[in-house]
Amino acid sequence: MPASVGGLMVFDAAAVRAALSPEVARGIVREAMIALSDGRVRQELRSFIGLGEGRTFAIMPAALGERAAFGAKLVSVFADGQGHKSHEGVVILFDGESGAPVCMVDAGEVTAIRTPAASAAATDGLARNDADSLAVLGVGRQALGHIVAIAQVRELTSVAVWGRDPARTAAFAQEAALETGLNVRAAEGAEAAVAGAAIVCTVTAAADPILSGAWISPGTHVNLVGASGPAQAEADADLVARARFIVDHRPHVLAHGGEFLRAKAAGVVGDGHIAAEIGEVFAGIAPGRTSAEQITVYKSLGHAVQDLAVAAWLYAQTMKDTDVQ
Repeated sequence: MPASVGGLMVFDAAAVRAALSPEVARGIVREAMIALSDGRVRQELRSFIGLGEGRTFAIMPAALGERAAFGAKLVSVFADGQGHKSHEGVVILFDGESGAPVCMVDAGEVTAIRTPAASAAATDGLARNDADSLAVLGVGRQALGHIVAIAQVRELTSVAVWGRDPARTAAFAQEAALETGLNVRAAEGAEAAVAGAAIVCTVTAAADPILSGAWISPGTHVNLVGASGPAQAEADADLVARARFIVDHRPHVLAHGGEFLRAKAAGVVGDGHIAAEIGEVFAGIAPGRTSAEQITVYKSLGHAVQDLAVAAWLYAQTMKDTDVQ
């Protein structure tokens, strides 16, 4: 249960985990992205303050509608130079009527749950219906979350995982197999991991591409998740150019989507290469996959509207439970 501090409802990591399931998060994020694309919610570009190499503080403000809840995610993203990075911070929710802060939520835990949920929602909308094999590049916390979340929208028969440290990758594969009951194997390299995979998720802290478009089979769906700023890219320009490129939010990807910006700088794509926002696909305004052989890419940066929508749901559920009691 959340704590109450001076009238402020506070959800620590344990309270978030206890209340928020991947299935519920997927529905919340899906609706939030539809609302972002159709203009019902407002969101400003995130701002960054560099704190040294691999260390960033970000401020992400949004409002969930006129006279509705508003607030911001305040988060630090620290990479350790070993392919791992942590998200630490808080989501602050303000009441849309009074303007008072009413809820504070552990941002690291929200990110750990809603990010895979967003990828799963996008996968459900973009991957082939018969997609049954998954490759995950990266073996941090997001990796397990993505396996669990993707398995909820597609019936997976095999999962391949790859990380820079072979011993850690092997241990992770064993852990993921026990956690999910799926056939999870450690791949010797990134290319071997994605070979023949119907769904690929990149959840690394890589500054430069670890995924090549030449490795991706026709009909594959790819979620690019790990790179959250303009200086990082997990996939090369070839993949961006080959794919039907779907984004979570056009303005943010045009400003901060590292893979897209590198492809644009190389002259292989222009701004018009962005086919749609995922919210437009969810709402049926724009098509997702248009053929079985098409490669689709979902570029995920993560957004304050997702975090605030989750915080608002947590707050509303607790207030409802309190009223019932």
